[in-house]
Amino acid sequence: MNKLGEMVKTADWKSEKHVPVIEAPDAVKAGELFNVSVVVGKEIAHPNTTEHHIAWVAVHFIPEGSKVSYEIGRFEFSAHGQAAAGPNLGPIHTDGCVVTRVKISVSGILCATAYCNIHGLWESDKAVCVQ
Repeated sequence: MNKLGEMVKTADWKSEKHVPVIEAPDAVKAGELFNVSVVVGKEIAHPNTTEHHIAWVAVHFIPEGSKVSYEIGRFEFSAHGQAAAGPNLGPIHTDGCVVTRVKISVSGILCATAYCNIHGLWESDKAVCVQ
């Protein structure tokens, strides 16, 4: 039987619509707030229908040399066009994109995971250096 870690997929975000793309500075000052955005479907749009959608994105920080990750946030997307009238007939659709502000005191890795209700769990990461 597979373990969860074996089921996580990665790919080049320019050729795959499921990869969460992290946008953040390469370098920051210790203790200063900066924006971290994560978008699923940056180059190739991901569908957002009742049948096929990004359900959530989670963002973690792994300090350099640490064996522990710290969850920055978990963002659920609940509106995918569903309605009593039928699938995709609802008045609102959310998109797999989040922006949050963080501050860090040490260099490390930002890690984003995204869950597609059909294609499973996807991951990417980005190094951020504290100057």
